[in-house]
Amino acid sequence: MASSNNSLGYVVVEGAEGQFRGASLVVDLRGIPMDFRYTDPIRPSRLERILYGSALDVYLREELILQSLIGAVEANPPLWICCEADLTVPLKTAGKGKALCLSASTHAPLEAAGSVEPTGEPEVVLVQADSVSAPLRAAFPPGTRPEEIRQVAEMLVDAARTMELLEPFGRIQKALVSLSEE
Repeated sequence: MASSNNSLGYVVVEGAEGQFRGASLVVDLRGIPMDFRYTDPIRPSRLERILYGSALDVYLREELILQSLIGAVEANPPLWICCEADLTVPLKTAGKGKALCLSASTHAPLEAAGSVEPTGEPEVVLVQADSVSAPLRAAFPPGTRPEEIRQVAEMLVDAARTMELLEPFGRIQKALVSLSEE
């Protein structure tokens, strides 16, 4: 996999109504797609549900879907972003780089773009990506060092100058819906 330092990787893994699927989108810092991968829906059989038990969800989401998506991507971004905190550890492992769960917050804007404020939860901070919007809630894998959190915050601020950071999640969802309609 070639590394692309001027990119961000987004991953969505979902499971609903007995089926699981996922998609990854790598974009440049303007939000322009560089690589898109998706999985076909996976419907575990009754026997698989019995044999895997409570481990089925973890196996399908982390090992089958997430690892295959990240492994197929040709442009390897320095940062992977997901919207589910429980995926940060497997995402960091599979992506061989930095990973975080990014979501909106209702917090008042922080002092300035680039400001990082602890939330009281371990490895969860608020990041002011631009000067006017509410800060984003960034959840990192356990054990993430403060200097790595600062590096990621700087990457997010750089990207926020030319793109909306959460918007690619909506594109991935629309693409998955479009694929299921074909």
